[in-house]
Amino acid sequence: MANGPASFSEIGRRARDLLTKDYNYDQKFSLSIPSSTGMGLTATGIKKDQIFVGDISTQYRSGKATVDVKVDTYSNISTKVTYDVVPGTKAAISFNVPDHKSGKLDVHYIHHHAAINSSIGLNPSPLLEVAAAIGSKDVAIGGEIGFDTSSSSFTKCNAGISFNMPDFSAALIFVPSLKFCQGFKAADKGQTVKASFAHLVNPLTGTEVAAEMTHRLSGYENSFSIGSIHKVDPLTLVKTRFSDNGKVAVLSQRQWRPNSIATFSAEYDTKAVNQAPKFGLSIALKP
Repeated sequence: MANGPASFSEIGRRARDLLTKDYNYDQKFSLSIPSSTGMGLTATGIKKDQIFVGDISTQYRSGKATVDVKVDTYSNISTKVTYDVVPGTKAAISFNVPDHKSGKLDVHYIHHHAAINSSIGLNPSPLLEVAAAIGSKDVAIGGEIGFDTSSSSFTKCNAGISFNMPDFSAALIFVPSLKFCQGFKAADKGQTVKASFAHLVNPLTGTEVAAEMTHRLSGYENSFSIGSIHKVDPLTLVKTRFSDNGKVAVLSQRQWRPNSIATFSAEYDTKAVNQAPKFGLSIALKP
């Protein structure tokens, strides 16, 4: 829904994408071939050090159904079937071959004032996950939990709140320890609070800054990252990122033809002067 809240996973995404999206320190190539018949094909290859991996994926749309199939270099086959049940509600079944325990059912529900995502593993001891957010497109609050029935334990238990405007976004996510979720003392290790914000400084040049800080309550430890994005021209953008661990990263992205993008990334660790910088190149073609 245009006026409703986004899903819980979208809380803090604007800052997170600015700080992490498209940074790549390997050699990556992808070719996407769309089709007017509803069938699309994408081939991807990644070279990491001396190892090359790749996959071929296809997507077919027909009416309310969408089928995604991906085959990788290790002969693993991933399949996902999505169906629009009613307006605002989608159901999806996914599974991997040869992993017979990978089956999963996902249900997504979007309302004017709520967004609910749930999933359950299709096996005798499934993993259950539920995430919900309520509010509006401007202000939303939500949480997510995960429960492993095989061990009768929580796998995650998070809560968050977000505030979004066209030129500003802020989010706060609380990640308690799993013992805390099961009723133990709040002083147990593992609790963190993550705050982030993004601000559009200049709409004309697309200049935007973002920051993310994580505070670990148990050890009173802090970590942070700050970054920026700037559009040199309508087809070229530059991103920068600096983290408290001393790592500095820069990214340059150029759309050299419609829907075809070349991205160059580099990262240097100022605390490891004897270590060579990392470089990466990604080329995405879409005729």
